[in-house]
This record gives sequence, structure tokens and C-alpha cells, in this order.
Amino acid sequence: MLKRIWIIFTRDLKVNTREFMTIFMMVIPLILAVGINFLSPGINDTSVNLALIENENPGQAAYFDDFAHVELFSDEQRVENRVSGRDDVIGVLPKDNGYYIMTQGNEPGSVLEYAKLLNVLYESDVQLEDARSEIIEFGRTVPPLKKMLVNILLLLISMLAGMLIAMNIVEEKIDNTVGAINVTPISRRAFILGKGFTGMFVALFSSIAVLLITGFYTVNLGQAALVVFSTTILSLLIGFIQGLNSDDVMEAAGSVKLMFLPMAGSIAGYEFVTGNWKIFFYWSPFYWAYSANDMILSKSGSWPQLILYIGIILVICGAVYALLAPRIVKGLQH
Repeated sequence: MLKRIWIIFTRDLKVNTREFMTIFMMVIPLILAVGINFLSPGINDTSVNLALIENENPGQAAYFDDFAHVELFSDEQRVENRVSGRDDVIGVLPKDNGYYIMTQGNEPGSVLEYAKLLNVLYESDVQLEDARSEIIEFGRTVPPLKKMLVNILLLLISMLAGMLIAMNIVEEKIDNTVGAINVTPISRRAFILGKGFTGMFVALFSSIAVLLITGFYTVNLGQAALVVFSTTILSLLIGFIQGLNSDDVMEAAGSVKLMFLPMAGSIAGYEFVTGNWKIFFYWSPFYWAYSANDMILSKSGSWPQLILYIGIILVICGAVYALLAPRIVKGLQH
């Protein structure tokens, strides 16, 4: 049986590498992961951008760099061109025995005042050691926005795995091979497992790749793989039933997209709902998967807590399987 499952698995991998749509579904998570690195700020990033002349005053540039994002240019004209850009950049340029602030005129007042204050502090030789304020840290080492986007992307990968299975089933129907399994040595269970391993492999590979690309390589990859495995089970079940009930690839992919609604609702429930209202989202495996991923990406929680979340996901997926199994078996008979 294991050999037959392996044959189905390797065949699907070869077929999927020949189709543009399936390759696109495998590559798009990696592209989005690269985009997250560019779009999401770091935990210590600032929204204040300053433009200075390179090598004019290295000490000033180093001082400003501790409190703002500093860009260096070869001459004053290049600084002026940068300040005239569409984003908010403020130039700090030498004049006589001091410095003056160059602006475009449409910068936010808070940014302009911050630049002025920073320049005054530098000219007054005020250092961090002179401050009387106490810095209190909350232990956050991961940018909240980046963590949320990566978490959403991990759930999206499980959806794409379901779409992949649905598209594979539709192609089998087009080739009239679904009904043929009834007269071959391959059992329905082996066929389902073989098809399921294809989606599971793609989901695990893409998820690990996303974590590595986005810089979360220090998290427990084993824990992340367990959550991805448990979440993808539901997507694979939906993918099977939609693939068997669809007549073309686009219809199958569109049907699986319906799962985006409960996924989006679960994410919103976790992020924006507080108190006892969260209980209304306990039915969704995506809610528990998002919670587990958040715990892993934050490097918080414990194994017992993670096992509890995974157990809840598997119980919900088991209930869904009990409902869909008869329809899947019936679909394989045609």
C-alpha cells in the first residue's frame, strides 16, 4: 500500500511541475514572503527620514542614526531632490556655523518638530546617558505587523494546498482515471492518501520556506510544521469534495475560495475581539491555528498549550471528515 501511495504522490508532483497554475500556486507564497520583508517595519524602525550630506559631519550622521532613518547624499542638490520626493524626507544641511532644516512644505507637523528637536539636541551635545527617563521593555522582539502578515500567509498556504488537491482531482476526472481506480489494485484509501500527501508536502515546504525567508528561522520549526499539518487537513478535505463535485479547474479553485471567509473571520476575531466574545470563534480550526502560529512566532507559550491547540484542530477536522467521507467515497465511485 505504501508503494502505491508513493507512486501516486510522485506522479502528482511531476504533473504539477508541468502546469503553470500549480507552479504559480507554489511560488506565490515565496513572493509574498519577500514582499513582507520589504513592507513590514522592524521593531525599532522609525517613520522619520532625514537626508544629510555624506562625509560633511560623520558624528552628526551617527547621532541622528540612533533616532531616525538617515540617508546620505554626495551634495546639497541631491539632498534637495530627495526632499522633493513624494514621501516625507527632511534635509539637515550646514549653513554658516550651524544647520538649517530643508522641507518640502507638506510634511506632518510631528515629523518636522521631531527633526528640529533632534537637531537642537545634537547641537546641545545631549547624550542618551544624560536622560532621566527610564526605558521599560515589554519583551517584544518581533515586529507585530510582520508577525501578523506571516501568520496570515501560513494560513493562506493551507488554502492553496486545498486548491491544489481540487485541481488535481478535476484533472483526474478529465482523464477519466477517478472511476478507473475501482478496477485497479489501488484502494480508495491509498488514492486519497496519495493525493493528500501532495498537498501536504507543498504546504509544509512552502511554510518552512516562508519562515526562513521572513527571518523566523529561529522559531521551533517542528512546532510550526505540526500546526501546518493539522490545519492543512481541513483544506485537503474541502479540496477533495470540491474537486469531485467540479467539472473544471476554475470552478474547483473558486469553490475552495469560500474557505477564505471563515479564515478571515477567525483572524479578525483573534486580533480585534476581546473578552468572552472570542468563544464565538472556537468552532473554527483557523482560529486555533492562528493562535498557535502566533504563539510560535512570538516564541511564547509551551508544548502542552500547543498540543491543546493542535488537538482542538484535529478534533474539528475529524468531525468534518466524518461528514464528508461518505460524499468523497461516493464521488470516487463515478
